[in-house]
Amino acid sequence: MPVSRRDALKTLAAIPIFRRAAPPAFRLKAEATTETISAIAEIVLPTDADRKAAVKAFEDWIAGYREGADTDHGYGNTRVRPTGPAPSRNYPAQIAALDAAARTRGAESFAAASRDDRRSILEAAIADAKVERLSARPTGAHIATDLMGHYFGSPQATDLCYRAAINRDACRGLPGSDQPPKRLG
Repeated sequence: MPVSRRDALKTLAAIPIFRRAAPPAFRLKAEATTETISAIAEIVLPTDADRKAAVKAFEDWIAGYREGADTDHGYGNTRVRPTGPAPSRNYPAQIAALDAAARTRGAESFAAASRDDRRSILEAAIADAKVERLSARPTGAHIATDLMGHYFGSPQATDLCYRAAINRDACRGLPGSDQPPKRLG
């Protein structure tokens, strides 16, 4: 009985030696890392944003990132591209640099630094990283700009921007589509 190529690939994929190894993902090693990301969010995200939810969504996205995973080919492009290296590989060194910069200003850590010091530390770090555009997907260029891009590309940021429950990317159906989105309180 002939075996199809698809069945053969399924069989090979079931054998552990043929599976891609899971990459070392950025895991929160300590509460201090979440504290640092939250301190970054306090500076770079809008005051009306749910920063705690934004930090959690960012950390969840990073934890779920898989190197080499196939992505959608996109409209008009027939080539499926795999994801690249995990952007989080750069984060531990970036967080350490933020903490070191805060210590030169007399703070115990970046999270413990004053708001003005954190702002100037981040401005210098982003300038040093030469980030000129925010990407909707984290790139690893800098943790602060990755957090910003992740948030500002989210449905929550769209709702906040327009002060309306637009619920971008949600399938709402036709009933009520003739009405404007409900205003946020």
